[in-house]
Amino acid sequence: MESSLHKQLKELYADNGAEVEQKLGRYRIDVVCDNELIEIQHGSLAAIRDKVADLTTKHRVLVVKPIVIGKRLVKLQSPGGRVVERRLSPKRGSILDLFDELVYFTSAFPHPNLTLEVPLVDIEEWRYPGHGRRRYRRERDHVVDDQKLSKLHEILRFQTRRDLLKLIPSDLPDPFHTGHLAEAMKIPRTKAQQIAYCLRKTAALDDCGKQANARLYRRAA
Repeated sequence: MESSLHKQLKELYADNGAEVEQKLGRYRIDVVCDNELIEIQHGSLAAIRDKVADLTTKHRVLVVKPIVIGKRLVKLQSPGGRVVERRLSPKRGSILDLFDELVYFTSAFPHPNLTLEVPLVDIEEWRYPGHGRRRYRRERDHVVDDQKLSKLHEILRFQTRRDLLKLIPSDLPDPFHTGHLAEAMKIPRTKAQQIAYCLRKTAALDDCGKQANARLYRRAA
């Protein structure tokens, strides 16, 4: 079932004269506006990678991938029941979560016909108890009933590899390794390795060999 978040984002991108839920060959397109195909994808980008790669051979495509920055959990007594608790989730998201998705999307992005927009949002997640369907971690035993947009912070737009490079510091050593990247961005090295992998696969970084066991990178010309 389509979530409220998906519907709200679809309404945001469906300007006057736009067509929604249009059939195009074997695909269904969320929004068609000014000869641009718009796909709203709250789930994994991997799920639409092949679809997007196919569509961009003949069409301009805009993929909208929201990233949840903040979340308020709304607990229901039962499906459709009364609200018994509201609380903020301690988990916070950031634009760097985009690289969790790009790992599986570098064969589609970048492309001259493809634009990726990332709305940074706060949402409400409505959930109810799962009645012990999971034997362990009972505190996580729940079913998500719906997700609703509560705040749109900003929308970031990516069309080229240079747009991705804006997400890392400009004053890194030349060349640099993922240790430098992790220290400069104050992130775990595993995250820095993921970012470097995505930037290398999208040709935003050049591989410059190794320093001991560390792979060296330089911004692509």
